Amino acid sequence: MDERELIDSIPTQLWIAGKPTDAEGGKTFPVYNPATGDPVAHVADASPADGMRALDAAVAVQPTWAATPARERGEILRAVFEEITKRAEDMALLMTLEMGKAIAESRNEVRYGAEFFRWFSEEAVRIHGRYQHAPAGNGRILVTKQPVGPCLAITPWNFPLAMGTRKIGPALAAGCTMIVKPAAETPLTMLLLAQLCADAGLPEGVLSVVTTKQSGAVTGPLIEDPRLRKLTFTGSTAVGQKLVEKSAKGLLRTSMELGGNAPFVVFDDADVDAAVEGAMLAKLRNGGEACTAANRFHVHNSVRAEFTSKLVEKMGTMQLGPGTDPATTLGPLINADQLATVTELVDDAVAVGASLELGGKAPGGAGFFYPATVLADVPANARILREEVFGPVAPIVGFDTEEEAVAAANDTEYGLVAYIYTENLDRALRVAEALETGMVGVNRGVISDAAAPFGGVKASGFGREGGFEGIDEYLETKYVALTP
Repeated sequence: MDERELIDSIPTQLWIAGKPTDAEGGKTFPVYNPATGDPVAHVADASPADGMRALDAAVAVQPTWAATPARERGEILRAVFEEITKRAEDMALLMTLEMGKAIAESRNEVRYGAEFFRWFSEEAVRIHGRYQHAPAGNGRILVTKQPVGPCLAITPWNFPLAMGTRKIGPALAAGCTMIVKPAAETPLTMLLLAQLCADAGLPEGVLSVVTTKQSGAVTGPLIEDPRLRKLTFTGSTAVGQKLVEKSAKGLLRTSMELGGNAPFVVFDDADVDAAVEGAMLAKLRNGGEACTAANRFHVHNSVRAEFTSKLVEKMGTMQLGPGTDPATTLGPLINADQLATVTELVDDAVAVGASLELGGKAPGGAGFFYPATVLADVPANARILREEVFGPVAPIVGFDTEEEAVAAANDTEYGLVAYIYTENLDRALRVAEALETGMVGVNRGVISDAAAPFGGVKASGFGREGGFEGIDEYLETKYVALTP
C-alpha cells in the first residue's frame, strides 16, 4: 500500500461507540509530516460534547465488559495483537508519516506496542485475590479485585502506538472501558488501532478515540465527571501536575508517566566499546525524542577522552533524512517548536563553555531536522544538564569517584531511568540501589519491555505500566468479611 492509499484508508473521524463519527460541527484539524512540514491528513476536532459522548458510551458498556469472562477478554486482546502484526508495515509507515521517525524505528515500535496486547491477554486470567482465616479466629477474610471503571488515557506524540497500547492493554484486560485522547500531532496511528480493535471483535463502546486540538477543553469536563474513575497520562511534568490538581477534586485514581533527565554513567572499569554502543541506543532511539533517552553522560575522567572520541565517530555515521527513506537512520524532530528548543539548549551550552564535537547546527530547508550532536566539557550551569533536551544531543561531563557520579546522577528533580556501565557486579548493584530512579539499565541502553514495570519517581511521576504490576493500576481491591 503506497502512502496516499494508506492515508486514505485510515479513519479520520472520531471513534466513538465502535464506529467513526464526525466531530460536532464537522470541525477538523491538519496532521503534518515533520519531514516536509506539509499536511498529510485532516482529522476530526472534537468538542467537549463529543468527549461526553465517548464517556456516555464507556459508561453504558462498563458493566457488561467487566462481567465478560477474563478468558474472553484475553482472547480479544490476543486477536488485537494478531491484527497489529498483520498490519505492521502499514502501521509503521503511517507512524513515520505523522511522527517522522526512521521507518526501522517505527517497525520496532509496532513490535513493542503490539506486545502489550499479547502480554496483557495473558494477564487477564491471572487477576488474583485471597482467602484467609482472620487472626482472631472470628471470621474469614476474602479479598477480591474488581475493575476501576471507565478510564481516560492521554497519550503523547513520540510513541504514537506504544504509549497507548501499554495503557489500553491492561485497562481492557482488567475489565475497564477506556477513552483515549491522542496527541494532536500524531492521532492517525491511534485511529488505525481503534479500527483494528473493532476488527478483532472488541465490543462497541469499550474503546473510544477522541482527537482534538482543544485538549483541556475536552478532557477537563471528563476529569470532573464522577463517572470517570481513572486518569492515566504520559507527557510533560508541567502538564501532569495540572492534571493531578484537576483530578484531586474528585479523588480520581491517577497514574502519571512524566518527564525524564536520564543519566548515563560510565565507570573506569567499563567496556568502553559496549558503553558507546549502549549510548547510541539510549540516546538515539526515537531520535532522542523519548523520556527514557540518556540526557546527561557522566564519564569517568580516565576513559572520558576515549568514550567521547568513539561516540563522536559512531554518532557521525547517523544519516539524517526523511523517515520513509530506507537509508535514513535519524529522522526529523516533531515540529518547529521542538527544533527551536533543541537549538536553544545546544547554543546555551556552547555559550557557557561546552565544546562542540559534532553537529550543533540545523541544516535548514523543509522539515524539522537536527543532526546528531556531541558536546564535551559541558559546564554545570548549562541548561542542557537540567532540562530534557528531547533530541539527538549528547552532553558529556567527567567525574573521578563513584560517590561523585551518584551525586551528579541524582542531581535532578526527575527520576525516571538511569544507565550505568561497569564490569563490577558489586558496584552495579550498589549504584543501582543508590540511584533515585524508577528504573536502571545495567550495561544496556534499552530497558523498555512489556513484561517489566515502567515508571519513575520524583518529578517523573508515579504508577507503573507493563509487567505484573501494570494491571494493578486498573483494579480496585475489595475486602469481604465473612462470619465463621
